[in-house]
Amino acid sequence: MKLATLDKGDTGHPAVLGPNNELLDLTDSGLADDSPGDVCSILGNDAAMGTVRAALDALNALSDDARQNLRNTGALAALDKAELLAPVPRPKLILSVGLNYHRHLAEMEGTPAPPYPSAFMKTVNSLNGAGKPIILPPQCPDMVDYEAELCFVFGRPCHNVSEAEAMDYVAGYTVANDVSARDWVGDVFSATEPFPAILSWERNIMGKLFPTFTPMGPVITTKDEIEDPHNLLLEFRLNGEVMQSTRTDDLIFNIPQIVSYFSKWFRFEPGDIVTTGTPAGVGAGRKPQVFMKPGDIAEVSLEGIGVLSNPVIAG
Repeated sequence: MKLATLDKGDTGHPAVLGPNNELLDLTDSGLADDSPGDVCSILGNDAAMGTVRAALDALNALSDDARQNLRNTGALAALDKAELLAPVPRPKLILSVGLNYHRHLAEMEGTPAPPYPSAFMKTVNSLNGAGKPIILPPQCPDMVDYEAELCFVFGRPCHNVSEAEAMDYVAGYTVANDVSARDWVGDVFSATEPFPAILSWERNIMGKLFPTFTPMGPVITTKDEIEDPHNLLLEFRLNGEVMQSTRTDDLIFNIPQIVSYFSKWFRFEPGDIVTTGTPAGVGAGRKPQVFMKPGDIAEVSLEGIGVLSNPVIAG
């Protein structure tokens, strides 16, 4: 099952992808008994998942004329034409793992693999939906980079769990572009003392938190549809040119390791999201370096999820 959030109302309408790659609005279609309020209320909830499946069955049973009526009212829309928010528009927590692909570390001046997962938190206000513009900040528009990332989404409260049980708490997967202003990354590598290095790293992370800098989606694919999340093709394309192309088996720390490690501290809730790091090919690691500019089209694709496409505009 593939779930999305349509950009409707104050908080968005949950939707499910049906036949012909069309999204069914679970709020406005009238096909979902006891319509789920949002995607979070569906994830990991067997009763809500049953309601969504029943709505899909009802859609499949409709006549062509009845389906056209849904299209006319906006309750059934093509995925590539729909106005979307991030699949979970307001998660309580977005945790972003870094330094987590072997070949990406090699392009970062031979950075050694960390002994344990490393992560930082992203702000909800940085979230962005598929099709919506990435806005280059006027205060630092010239070194804005891309980072294609596999994400997983929690479906149950999760705290202090083992690697063996970790996947029981994962509800599904999506994809993100961890957009990053690189203006301060040079200071990290040039620092010769620990304290300046720490301060430089903090500013480097701040360069990932601008509004629109976390495009995500277009959908969450539920766990049952992805046989192995550690063997998916993840790509980033800039204006159609492939810049990143890696299978997720290059991850240093896999999903059970990430869940178990960070759940020692965090209590994850349904809808919370973890981005798992970016592979080799980022713009800052290229010679010459490549950064996004106004007019560009940034696309992240992941097997089993789809394509996250966003135009780039000046702020």
